[in-house]
Amino acid sequence: MSKKAKEGAVELVAKKYKKRSQMGEIVHQIKKNKGAVAGFLILAILFVAFIISLFIPFARVTAPNVPARFTAPSLQFPLGTDNMGRNMLISVIFGIRYSFAIGFGSAGLSTLLGVSLGSIAGYFGGKIDDVVMRLSDVLASIPGLLFGMVIVTTLGQSLQNLIIAVGVTGTPIFIRMTRASVLTVRNNEYIEAARAIGFPNWKIILSQVLPNGLSPIIVTVTASLGITIIVAASLSYLGFGVPAPHPEWGKLISSNREFVRSAPWLLTYPGVAIMMTVLAFNLLGDGLRDALDPKLKGVR
Repeated sequence: MSKKAKEGAVELVAKKYKKRSQMGEIVHQIKKNKGAVAGFLILAILFVAFIISLFIPFARVTAPNVPARFTAPSLQFPLGTDNMGRNMLISVIFGIRYSFAIGFGSAGLSTLLGVSLGSIAGYFGGKIDDVVMRLSDVLASIPGLLFGMVIVTTLGQSLQNLIIAVGVTGTPIFIRMTRASVLTVRNNEYIEAARAIGFPNWKIILSQVLPNGLSPIIVTVTASLGITIIVAASLSYLGFGVPAPHPEWGKLISSNREFVRSAPWLLTYPGVAIMMTVLAFNLLGDGLRDALDPKLKGVR
């Protein structure tokens, strides 16, 4: 073998076994997980649909077309039309705006509240921990849908208030998860060293404690995205969500439920959209859990 060929072989071996960065290792593990890849592809398609929805005027979504009422799925109307002749394909695509806004907005609010309270409870302990955890127990003891209905009724029916309602109901999960993560790292040597050199508590929490207990929180955020979309769709179905005529998926199912026998496509396609979105987030969440948990590496 020539010298050049040997050098090429050495480069190939070095490239194959080159040590990856932490982010590179996570991406590598996700690529090996077929479910996570499928979830990522579904989310990519949904994101493209979301981009398309930004160019659809609201007037086009709500404009009636009486001659085309209850048209079954066809080449002209791939998902059929509703009782006002409105194109269900456009309505379903437009509805992804609300599902993404609710999912990311509510999960973001839950994360902000839960991580803040959970990190304080886990880091300081004592009476602060007792107060925060009892508050979490109270919130967790109230059924999510019932609590969401109370919040929406109190604040008024709107997209913003629906995000607040769903976000608050999901906060206890993040409080417990964050507290558990903080408890595992708060007595480590580097935390003690940070205290010894005079770091303020808030800086220790933000720069030392949370970054080292972030993995389970990230997985919880991904899993909660699907849950928030289901809760929001349920509230909209019950009449406590996005007000009509906004085509949120739960609202589409609710407004067309009386036509379930004569025009089943009016309920089927919004339901499939909810199912696929939640499935995608769950698959991606499972992939992230496997990638971030060292005990599960190499199992698949």
